[in-house]
Amino acid sequence: MPRLPFATALLLAPLAYAIHHGEEHVVFNFRAWRVKYFPDNNALTTEAVLVVLISIALVYLLLHATMRTRISACMAILFLMATQVHNAIFHLGGTLVFADFSPGLITAIALYLPANYIIVRAALAEGLVSRQQLGMLFIAGGVLFWAFEYVGPVVLLVTTLLTWTWTLASARSANIKAT
Repeated sequence: MPRLPFATALLLAPLAYAIHHGEEHVVFNFRAWRVKYFPDNNALTTEAVLVVLISIALVYLLLHATMRTRISACMAILFLMATQVHNAIFHLGGTLVFADFSPGLITAIALYLPANYIIVRAALAEGLVSRQQLGMLFIAGGVLFWAFEYVGPVVLLVTTLLTWTWTLASARSANIKAT
């Protein structure tokens, strides 16, 4: 299979999320499983969550497609670490720890992990991220994922606004220096 450029590989993320959402909320009932084990702190409907996450992912894609900087790549990867990679770990861990199938496990393993492997491989190949940075983004993504699980959607809102601001400010700063 030919290797996808990073900017193109990023398109796998919203596609994987849409299919994952179908498993969680059309085929199974993830929300019922989740509230058995975790705080019910997300008043958003599952449809709203789908729209929000796909929209945010698409903005990260657009930011990187227009800026093509290491920072825009890192911020997109951070978002995916928090919303997809750690989500896969969550589904697998929840299934094992609670001995109760976590709806979403199938697509998390079959789609999230391979899609994000392709994305990360492209970012590494294009020099957009180092292995050390990737490790830090993985850890930071885990912190954000668990903060979201225990605090709620406000974590996603604050993180998204901060990373978009940082990405835009860094691009503006680079443009000022270049002129």
